[in-house]
Amino acid sequence: VQLQAFGGGLVQAGGCLRLSCAASGRTFSSYAMGWFRQAPGKEREFVAAISQSGGTPYYGDPMRGRFTISRDNAKNTVYLHMNNLKPEDTAVYYCAARDSGSYSDTAAYDYWGQGTQVTVSS
Repeated sequence: VQLQAFGGGLVQAGGCLRLSCAASGRTFSSYAMGWFRQAPGKEREFVAAISQSGGTPYYGDPMRGRFTISRDNAKNTVYLHMNNLKPEDTAVYYCAARDSGSYSDTAAYDYWGQGTQVTVSS
């Protein structure tokens, strides 16, 4: 499956963005999906994940209550709604797909998108 993330940009602190990740190729609905982010000089960090059916979302602690992951299997797209953005949310955001394994483990993900930059100014 090929993944393409988009929707990043520059936003002021307290603002919001919606990231999208469009999938093509093999059956999108057979994959659990995740979002990760990586800031300069830091390791890739788990952001959110969602199951194949769209239920059971998971979030990293810094994102819980501010970010919402969702998916539309009819459109082969997964979304990440980000509210109340903070400067520390600045990073490249990646979407990824996995067949199985831990939702927060980067090694469990088989396919990755190219990333989209999110910059939050203070």
